[in-house]
Amino acid sequence: MSGLPRGRLLGYGVGSIGTGIFSAVPGLLLLYYLTDVLGVAAAVAGAVLVVPKAWDVLFNPVVGAASDREAVRTGRRTRLLTFGAAALPLLFAAMFAVPVADPAFAAVWTGGAFLLAASAFACFQVPYVALPAEISDSPGERGRAMAWRVVCLTVGILLAGGLAPAVADGAGGGRGGYALMGVVIGAVLGAAMLASARSTRWIAARPGPRPLGLAAALRAARGNRPFFALLAAFAAQSLAVAVMLAGAPYAATYRLGDYGLTSVMFVCLVGPSALAVPAWRALARRFGTVACYLAAVALFAAAAAALYPAVAGGARAAVLAATALVGVCYAAVQLFPLSLLPETVRADAARTGQAQSGAFTGLWTAAETGAMALGPGVYAAVLAVTAFRSSDLDDPVAQPGSALTGLTAGYTLVPALLLLASVPALLAYRRLAPTEETDA
Repeated sequence: MSGLPRGRLLGYGVGSIGTGIFSAVPGLLLLYYLTDVLGVAAAVAGAVLVVPKAWDVLFNPVVGAASDREAVRTGRRTRLLTFGAAALPLLFAAMFAVPVADPAFAAVWTGGAFLLAASAFACFQVPYVALPAEISDSPGERGRAMAWRVVCLTVGILLAGGLAPAVADGAGGGRGGYALMGVVIGAVLGAAMLASARSTRWIAARPGPRPLGLAAALRAARGNRPFFALLAAFAAQSLAVAVMLAGAPYAATYRLGDYGLTSVMFVCLVGPSALAVPAWRALARRFGTVACYLAAVALFAAAAAALYPAVAGGARAAVLAATALVGVCYAAVQLFPLSLLPETVRADAARTGQAQSGAFTGLWTAAETGAMALGPGVYAAVLAVTAFRSSDLDDPVAQPGSALTGLTAGYTLVPALLLLASVPALLAYRRLAPTEETDA
């Protein structure tokens, strides 16, 4: 199939508004909600965010195998998509609707709701990520689909970072404000994901020739060395982004003096991202996808490091300018790995004779969601080590100098190091990939 209509591309891409919201909001607000609204200790709050995702890392490959089996039986991946889209909004709202203010109860409630929400998200995300390998036989059309997806993803993240904190703050903050935010944002992400599940029913899944159990699917997948090199690079980059997301409210509150700047910082991050996608595609067609990918990662790391003196000095204009540059790079580190992923899946089908998009995307989303969950845990660990003092919204406390240094370095230097750590895996992918894909 070639020349996919824009309506079909939008129908696929709109699901990423929902996935972008769910990927961003917990990383951005859940840690802050626990420590500064409910008074949960930073170390405990970090565990609340990380432990449920450990289950997700195990669960996503199971969903991938189930998605492939559904595709063999029905020729579609619609049932899992629809179930995840329908269940997630209620569970998302529950994450921010702790009925009792006791910190211990809040930690248990939030952790349980987060675990269930992440499981529902997996039921949508895993088959959703599998669809691009099946959406067209043309690499160019698959690249177009990825561009639409990344633009919609940035819109979702913009809603997460711009709307979610504004709703919570506008409703007075505290437990009531966050509860309202959970309902509103949950409704938005659910509508986007349900629309995509309905709009992608035309995509014919082509797994097989036979359904594989989880163990057999993983055995077949493990020989795809380019996939695992790409996955390692993407996981490290996702972790870097997750650490930055978790640190944004702390940098805004304790260094820039205004929690409300969290939304402004997100607009500066995501606005340039949507505009940068066509430019990165054009550069990739001229210079090669992997070369541009490497350049974007290096520039991202440099911009993150440059944020440190700006944040530490409370220089708002400099922070927002550097954040905009980060946004341009963020577009690339979303577009390029997602464009290369379907190509590694299709190449593996030619190698093994067994098409199993779900198995690969189960592993991919397991690594991605694990990294996104680990990010707040890493940031919480930095806070704990540097003696950050948790409080509730009504009784704020002054932070020691060590905590101010730690929350600043956690927001800037730690992500920069993680981005640089992804470069060897990306170089390995370039060496292992059979061809250089230039049509991102």
